[in-house]
Amino acid sequence: MVNDTTRLLGLDGLIAERVELHPDGSPVVHLSTNDEQARCCAQCGIRGTRVKGWVLTRPRDLPVAGRTTRLRWCKRRWHCDQPGCPRMSFTEQVPQVPARARITVRLRQASGAAVADGNRTIVQAARDLGMSWPVVAAAFIAHAAAVLPAEPEPASVLGIDEVRRGKPRWSFDEVTQSWTTTVDRWHVGFCDLAGGQGLLAQVEGRTGKAVTDCSPSAAPSGFNRSRPSRSTCAPCSKPPSARQCPTRR
Repeated sequence: MVNDTTRLLGLDGLIAERVELHPDGSPVVHLSTNDEQARCCAQCGIRGTRVKGWVLTRPRDLPVAGRTTRLRWCKRRWHCDQPGCPRMSFTEQVPQVPARARITVRLRQASGAAVADGNRTIVQAARDLGMSWPVVAAAFIAHAAAVLPAEPEPASVLGIDEVRRGKPRWSFDEVTQSWTTTVDRWHVGFCDLAGGQGLLAQVEGRTGKAVTDCSPSAAPSGFNRSRPSRSTCAPCSKPPSARQCPTRR
């Protein structure tokens, strides 16, 4: 039976059985499955009829009324009796909480939107929503890929600027007996100054080759966002640094 707490929570396919308070004052919502499709095998689609056991999961979700909500979903593990199906058993899943998911879909989407539309950094969004940096970064990439075109429109006024990012890394080439920059501390960013497209691309390195490789003249169909630029130090026996390599001074 759907109750007011279930309507307030808004997770389709799940029903709130009871709500307790955590020692820190946040609500702990105990959930059960309220969707017959949740018992269908994700591999073959056949509905399970034999219960193998019970599993308690703790997916993280968006705050409710400004307070962190702790979910406790007690769901069933079913046997898959379909001949030829490689999955012998499976757990229940709903659209907002897929199998093996540790966070809800809406929390993942909200973290990506917070970075893209809320003007937050990835670190800040991760801290505010109680998530890790890699998860928020992946959510932001998925959010941006859904709203951005495959290729940017031609820019009438192109802005170019260099940004320092991280520390450089080098590797020694045994063939040429020289040190090669594998990770450059400088990146070059391209932005649309006249239009409203903002940042168009960002490539590694700040050499002329990095600019020409990513310029519209070198790529008529658009910017090549995946081609890095590497700079090579003159042959020497020591890693290139400001003190050890004269070509870096």
